[in-house]
Amino acid sequence: MSVCSLGDWLNILAVTALAGNLTQGDYRVQSLAVGGVFIAKMLPAVLLGPLAGVFADRFDRRLTMFGADLARFAIVLSIPFVYSYQWLIVATILVECVNLFWVPAKDATVPNLVPKEQLESANQLNLLVTYGTAPIAAMLFAALSVVGDVATSMVPFLSGRDTTGVALFVNACAYLVSAFLIFTLRDIPKRDGTISTPSVLKQIIEGWKYVGGNRLVRGLIIGMLGAFAAGGAVVGVAKIYVVALGGGDAAYGVVFGAVFVGMALGMFFGLRLLHQLSRRRLFGLAITVAGLVLAAIALVHNLVIVVMLTVVLGACAGIAWIIGYTLIGLEVEDALRGRTFSFLQSTARVTLLLVVAVANPLAALFGVHELGLGEFAYRFDGTNLVLLIGGALATAVGILALRHMDDKKGVPLSADLLAAVRGERFPTEPAEHVPGLFVAFEGGEGSGKTTQSRLIAIWLRDQGFDVVQTREPGSTKVGMRLRAILLDAAERGLSARSEALLYAADRAEHVEKVIRPALYRGSLVITDRYVDSSLAYQGAGRALDPEDVSKINAWATGGLVPHLTVLIDTPPEVGLTRLGGAADRIEAEPLDFHERVRKEFRALAAAAPERYLVVDGTLAINAITRQIQDRIHELLPDPVPRESEDATGTMPAIRD
Repeated sequence: MSVCSLGDWLNILAVTALAGNLTQGDYRVQSLAVGGVFIAKMLPAVLLGPLAGVFADRFDRRLTMFGADLARFAIVLSIPFVYSYQWLIVATILVECVNLFWVPAKDATVPNLVPKEQLESANQLNLLVTYGTAPIAAMLFAALSVVGDVATSMVPFLSGRDTTGVALFVNACAYLVSAFLIFTLRDIPKRDGTISTPSVLKQIIEGWKYVGGNRLVRGLIIGMLGAFAAGGAVVGVAKIYVVALGGGDAAYGVVFGAVFVGMALGMFFGLRLLHQLSRRRLFGLAITVAGLVLAAIALVHNLVIVVMLTVVLGACAGIAWIIGYTLIGLEVEDALRGRTFSFLQSTARVTLLLVVAVANPLAALFGVHELGLGEFAYRFDGTNLVLLIGGALATAVGILALRHMDDKKGVPLSADLLAAVRGERFPTEPAEHVPGLFVAFEGGEGSGKTTQSRLIAIWLRDQGFDVVQTREPGSTKVGMRLRAILLDAAERGLSARSEALLYAADRAEHVEKVIRPALYRGSLVITDRYVDSSLAYQGAGRALDPEDVSKINAWATGGLVPHLTVLIDTPPEVGLTRLGGAADRIEAEPLDFHERVRKEFRALAAAAPERYLVVDGTLAINAITRQIQDRIHELLPDPVPRESEDATGTMPAIRD
């Protein structure tokens, strides 16, 4: 696989370089010639992939790969001898058709050669040899180009011949070596089931059904396809652009290799350098920076600077690529993950094909223009235009992906990035920095907080506000499961630490899925219980270290603090008598437990009186509601008229 991958990358470099060399002299023709090679390389996979997959499965896999490698050896070896652009296109199509038989046979063979527990490692090795040989091929191509230049100048027989002939010869030998190695692997099973390969169109249609409904996955797919499109623009015009900068085949190989060197640096060092930055933010940021770097590459006419910028471009692509694949693996459930990856790969093929098909004709149509700037002349040709458009596209897609996926809205990206560079995590800002209003109701069992939170939510809706009424635990799908565990009277053996962690887990999900999105929409969030309940119940009631409980919940909520916490202070002996039905696990605790809880609630309110409203829970319901309304009036984003008095001079009753 390593030798074969090396041959594949070397083939890409050699045939595109030869296409450019065969059509030198006419910029437009050269652009179309290179674009034609890329279309010839991708079109067979899009049209014939499913058919070739079925064919490959019907034959002995070892002999299929052996025969495919021999065929590629013969076809590639013929290219420098025939030495015409027409045969170059035909040979490229034939090589890609043969590849379609080789790849599914290889993919089906690997799981049969290693134990199941080592399959993941084998797949990682597969990825390494597939992409890790690209920079080696680039350096080898650059070296072979230099050898070719020397040979054509010293050997009369080779005078006037193309220097890519040496690279194509080595490329053909790589396929021959691969054929020999595979032929010696006698233990490759002949068949083991069938390879299911649905059509590209079917994969895309099915993929949209799964991807369209998930905002995060949709942002990931948009970002990765945008990166593919920008990459396709670069690949399509790279050879011509390097020639325009005064470089030859060796320089083309260096630029090509710089992309993959950058990818390796981004994958291994970029993620470590910015490990404190949210992966969702880093994904969008990497694509955005890649777009800006690509735009700079389009405007810079210095080959050395272009190579350095290309390394940065590759690093950004590497970061985005590995984050995208990781997040899809984490966020998409197992039953849908395969189809999501299949959809991404199929759509990426079509995207690359369309972009490459458009990029070179666009470059050819635009042509070459000399812009006079006083005594200086600036050349701006079709390749500059294509790269500039690719950079603008990647930048726009990166920003769009960031908006779709940003999980720390309200936190300045620049400050978050600087903190990550320093190895620190930027703290999430408290609720006063978000558009909405956040009010939490706290109190012991039977205190009346649930009733009051409901009445206040009704009152605010009557005033025309968008109100989200929620509770803890149990306001999310995960939360409902946790609530069943936490309040089940049969779970008396649950340890205090486990209880604290389960409440924190529910709260983390509650904040991310319900509270924070509502606040950023500008809604008014009314929650029945929040962090103070854990500080009171687990910190004081269960006698856990209050600092530990506070740290766990600060991390779970991202530091989100309510604008106002309403504490309905009701003596436990009063509140517990109000409860109806069978007591849950918390309600069934002894009286001294509830006394400790009440004492801690009061201590928390006394420590931050500006953020708390303490109301006597033994008062009448309407009296408690009026006190809360008066305090919330001071916090509402717009002036809200108070309840008007009726003809008798009394306030209308609160609706239940």
